[in-house]
Amino acid sequence: MRGRVSREEWQTRVDLAACYRLIHHYRMDDLVYNHISARVPGEEGHFLINAYGMTYDEISASSLVKIDFDGKIVQDSGTGYGINHAGFVIHSAIHRARHDVACVIHTHTPAGMAVSAMDCGLLPLTQNSMFFSSVGMHAYEGPAVDLDEQKRLVADLGERVAMILKNHGLLAVGATIPEAFITMYWFERACQAQVAALTTQCSLPDPKTIKLTNDRYKPGQRRKIGELEWAGLLRLVERRYPGFRD
Repeated sequence: MRGRVSREEWQTRVDLAACYRLIHHYRMDDLVYNHISARVPGEEGHFLINAYGMTYDEISASSLVKIDFDGKIVQDSGTGYGINHAGFVIHSAIHRARHDVACVIHTHTPAGMAVSAMDCGLLPLTQNSMFFSSVGMHAYEGPAVDLDEQKRLVADLGERVAMILKNHGLLAVGATIPEAFITMYWFERACQAQVAALTTQCSLPDPKTIKLTNDRYKPGQRRKIGELEWAGLLRLVERRYPGFRD
């Protein structure tokens, strides 16, 4: 595969495969389900997604499938697997509408699903949750396999980087693969903390402190999200899951 794609696409494939391995490592995967996608550099209308049937800990740069916004396979993975239709519906909608987004991550973790069932959504109970000034909320419409749902997914996400799919799970996006991963990592940790906190008596910080914390994590206030963390995370993947570059 490496010899059949551009240098930029190969690097995206390597980073995306690493992202799948990291989602597995931090226990955010769900057997062969869910999906992470990345826009193909220099190829408008094409993105990479997992072959439907592979677990996250075995996904490699070459096993990723390239598809277009209409769900047509542009470049097969050679694994014998197709793609998850719900993955196409969700990811193509966001990549088509949000040109600032290079990566989309969708998960079904126990904590994420628990918070998705709460009418309150994500509460500013912890510093991690206060990183998010606004989290989108998309009503459950059944499995995301109908193209008509795409316009509502896009509208509910808006310009945000995170969204709760009600009674379903979590979604995060980023201008880079590292940014999307770190955003989802924070989102997941915030949900884990909320589920734990709501089993006992808890309190919210004052609104001024919540706003101050969020302001300090807005784009431009600190380094780019994922910029510092990604090199260390790649070293982790190299040690634990060395086949991701294949």
